[in-house]
Amino acid sequence: MQLTVLGSGTIAPSADRTAAAYWVETGDVRLLLDCGAGTLQRAARFDVPWSTATHVAISHFHLDHWGELPHYLFALRWGTAPPRSTPLVLLGPRGIHARLTLAAGAFEDWLIAPEYGLDIVELDPGDGYPLDRDVRLESAATSHTAESLAYAVCADGARLVYTGDTGFDESLAQWSIDCDLLLAECSLPEEHAIESHLTPQRAGRLARLARAQRLVLTHFYPMFGDADPAAQARTEFAGHVNAARDGDRFTIPEV
Repeated sequence: MQLTVLGSGTIAPSADRTAAAYWVETGDVRLLLDCGAGTLQRAARFDVPWSTATHVAISHFHLDHWGELPHYLFALRWGTAPPRSTPLVLLGPRGIHARLTLAAGAFEDWLIAPEYGLDIVELDPGDGYPLDRDVRLESAATSHTAESLAYAVCADGARLVYTGDTGFDESLAQWSIDCDLLLAECSLPEEHAIESHLTPQRAGRLARLARAQRLVLTHFYPMFGDADPAAQARTEFAGHVNAARDGDRFTIPEV
């Protein structure tokens, strides 16, 4: 399994980080996890084959996690040669179909019925979905918004867990237990901590309780400045820690 970080930032503008977006490749599956502003530009910059996506999974409805989805769907109509002809599966929390239908009122009806086909699948916390014969997507609730989901991609014994946005939650750690890579939001330094987001230390604690093999921190607000979030997380977690940057790539499990 290969993970490419397309966007390691937030809604706050940054010269170095775009909003949340992560590309996962395993077997015949090409999965885009979240689709915040800058997704397509980063995909082009880092040679990610964005037009070959088989699935898109949205974690929640804040704009920095799905605001570029209409742009992405439009690019699949007109930004590929030849035009896309295979359906795309869009997964997300319950309510994503209604929200996309409302967006179609502004962007035109094709948004929910593009020529290539769009299958919209709504998930409740705990639901699983087969991405392929040997690849499964699992979901769990997080303590960020009422609909927020974390996702796990499971293939050939490997497990990647993406927290989406969340506060610290021991039940999320138990759901993530023994994962190969924990891709954890890390929005704020500890001195600016709020309950609906993680800090480096809280992400480290989550990884320790989850017995993760590797912790990759992401979703940084600019207020981190020159601080080292990975070093801060290591005060709670003794395993491998990376503070992600746009363009970083990881192999799961490590080889």
